[in-house]
Amino acid sequence: MPEKCRVVVCGFDPMLVKAYAAANMRACWWHISDELFEEFDIQPGAKVSGQLLKIYSGKDGQECAAPNEAFEWETAKETGLVVLIPSDVIIKYELTEFHFLEMLIEKIDGKKVYPGEEKISKKMWPEKMMKLDYVLDYVAG
Repeated sequence: MPEKCRVVVCGFDPMLVKAYAAANMRACWWHISDELFEEFDIQPGAKVSGQLLKIYSGKDGQECAAPNEAFEWETAKETGLVVLIPSDVIIKYELTEFHFLEMLIEKIDGKKVYPGEEKISKKMWPEKMMKLDYVLDYVAG
């Protein structure tokens, strides 16, 4: 069974996210669990694949989308700890640093994650902490 995680999206100010996403540059990312990073010795440019299950808004901590779609994203060129969210995904779901992603991590560079096991990541952001005190909206257009 893959690793299930709920992570906070990291990124720039929404105005910069708009420009960077439009230019297909790094705008938003998330951090993979230390356990997976160490166990799989994840390198820069590695492919991380799985299922994007849910997206939560930091405004109210509630689910705002349930894509339940497969993904294959790359880690940053500097470190395998940071997984980059592609621009088309950012634009499609209007993601900012004020969102949370719930995912199943199924493979890293083609290797199955915890085959035959079921694991909940230590990177499971608590639901009671998903309502943020300060948020900015995605800047469309």
